[in-house]
Amino acid sequence: MTQTPNSPEPSPLSDASYHRTIRSFVLRTGRTTAGQARAFADVGPQFLLPYAPALVDFAAVFNREAPTVLEIGFGMGEATAHIASVMPGKNFLCCEVHTPGVGALLKRIDEQGLRNIRILQHDAVEVIDHMLPAGDLASLDGAHIFFPDPWHKKKHNKRRLIQAPLMAKLAARLKPGGYLHCATDWQPYAEQILAVLSAEPLLHNTAGSGYAPKPDYRPLTKFENRGIKLGHGVWDVVFERV
Repeated sequence: MTQTPNSPEPSPLSDASYHRTIRSFVLRTGRTTAGQARAFADVGPQFLLPYAPALVDFAAVFNREAPTVLEIGFGMGEATAHIASVMPGKNFLCCEVHTPGVGALLKRIDEQGLRNIRILQHDAVEVIDHMLPAGDLASLDGAHIFFPDPWHKKKHNKRRLIQAPLMAKLAARLKPGGYLHCATDWQPYAEQILAVLSAEPLLHNTAGSGYAPKPDYRPLTKFENRGIKLGHGVWDVVFERV
């Protein structure tokens, strides 16, 4: 459902400590439907934000002052639209590069009358680096990373999105008390996520030392339901900015 963490020609993080650099996604082929194309034309101008290496003004972008949550990757937007509908008092800034997925979420925005979503069709790593302030100017009240690509093979684990340098950047952009919610259906990745976030000094685990109960706002997707019926587990990890 989310953007996945690398492609053979990765995009750089600014930390020199990376021997290889990562993207927050893998570009996939896919056909944009006629309905998605209409959504791009009809509502895209209102809900799509252009990437620019300048700090974003949430009040101007959303036309209101409200808590803002960053979502890194949203697949086809099913869960994103649901969460935005049950949390109308929050703004959702959503990053995804997959064009059919962006079109699908725009279509859901139009059909459901949602007004609290803005979409950046761009690499979330660069969005974090160049559009979101850190430290005392931190502006995020939350961040969601749901089902990032697990890169199952051990030799590909280094391509995973959730690694210490990027999570340090993201934590620095959360307000004190802001939260980071990750979910995965791959247990080895869940263990890595828990370890990475537990080692980040700006974050603490809301569940003590383990995994969190699934928050009510995160829906069970069709994909997730199928996995549960097959006996697959799902792990939620929720940390808070100290």
